Amino acid sequence: MITNIDFMKRTILLLLITFFVSGVYAQSGCLEEWRAAFEKRGAYSVSDDMHRKVYISFVEDGPSVCLSGKARVENGRVVSVFLQYEDGSYELMDMKLFNKDGKAPRIINGISEEIINEDKERFYVIFVEKLKPKKKEYKTVGGPGDI
Repeated sequence: MITNIDFMKRTILLLLITFFVSGVYAQSGCLEEWRAAFEKRGAYSVSDDMHRKVYISFVEDGPSVCLSGKARVENGRVVSVFLQYEDGSYELMDMKLFNKDGKAPRIINGISEEIINEDKERFYVIFVEKLKPKKKEYKTVGGPGDI
């Protein structure tokens, strides 16, 4: 027979485990999900052009936050970034963008190097349209009981 104290202990333990697990999951954010997809599936090369469907992932304290935007690529490097508003208009992040070495950030496997702007904001540009499609999988079948 479970006493009230045992029940309370189990309930508190369950709540703590749930809180811990959800906290660990929340730390990943959208950047880690996209990074995992690109690592698994690969990316097409990113050409020099204005890319109108990118996600800008800000990484500060806590989970990353992704915003819609567009980015200009020249010589394989991100040279300008625009953030998109709800009404569909864009605003240029009108400041210098550089990587940890002080150079224009490169693009590696569909995602830019970490970008730091003049305000010391840290973010990545994710070229979502360059993600390769999922590989085809064979269709599995069941036994005779499934017919």
